[in-house]
Amino acid sequence: MFGRIGLFLITNLAVLVVLSMSMRLLGVDQMLANEQIGINLTGLLIMAAIIGFGGSFISLAISKWMAKRSMGVRIIESPANQNEAWLVNLVQQQARKAGIGMPEVGIFDSPVPNAFATGMNRNNALVAVSSGLLQHMTQDEVEAVLGHEMSHVANGDMITMGLLQGVLNTFVVFLSRVIGLLIDRVVFKTERGYGPGYWIVSIIAELVLGVLAAFIANAFSRYREYRADAGGAGLAGRQKMINALRRLQMIQSEQTGMPGELAAFGINGGLKHGIARLLMTHPPLEKRIRALEQS
Repeated sequence: MFGRIGLFLITNLAVLVVLSMSMRLLGVDQMLANEQIGINLTGLLIMAAIIGFGGSFISLAISKWMAKRSMGVRIIESPANQNEAWLVNLVQQQARKAGIGMPEVGIFDSPVPNAFATGMNRNNALVAVSSGLLQHMTQDEVEAVLGHEMSHVANGDMITMGLLQGVLNTFVVFLSRVIGLLIDRVVFKTERGYGPGYWIVSIIAELVLGVLAAFIANAFSRYREYRADAGGAGLAGRQKMINALRRLQMIQSEQTGMPGELAAFGINGGLKHGIARLLMTHPPLEKRIRALEQS
């Protein structure tokens, strides 16, 4: 855990340094001075980092609690039947094989076959499966799906995505404020303080930059899914992983049954078309199957 906190702090500092250097290399600070725009770039950077990383860190810290609340996850503390006992034992075996601590195991009520993993600590995570997954898939296929989710945990994908989102949020907050102030001073001719132009432009810039940031975050999420598929193949077997993805392909639904943040850590991200495909958290299932077949 200390290593991941260290990574969080180092990334935070690196963002501040890179942004500060970029503003000077691009001459933004000189341009602001020439336009007599009094703005403390260092102070703005620190504020942007606090907002950007603070939100990501808080989301990560409460991710398990939010998942349980939003999805109605029932934690299996004492298996009530043979299927639950099998599920807990399987997760325990995979956790040992992956070299991570035993996560909490839960089931949430949804007819859509899916599963997710969350938590900020790879040794204190949560892995949950839908009732639909247990109903529609064989034990071998469930084993592969769980291997995929356990690989997310072992790879530290939750903290990595949190760090990436924090970096992107910092850029969005910082750049939207700078753009808003520039337009307010240069176009709207506000001489002191913050005029209406600053607030309007800042909000618009933040929305536009936020969409661009989502493209980047989701592109990385798609890459990470291939790694989790490979990890699932290592834990359960390549053919089992391929069969599980094929089963999902047969019963794929437009609705994943999970909210946005959790959908990124599910086994199935649903279908999107057109430009919306750039916002997919998961690659198309046919591409994931092909990647496993060619590995």
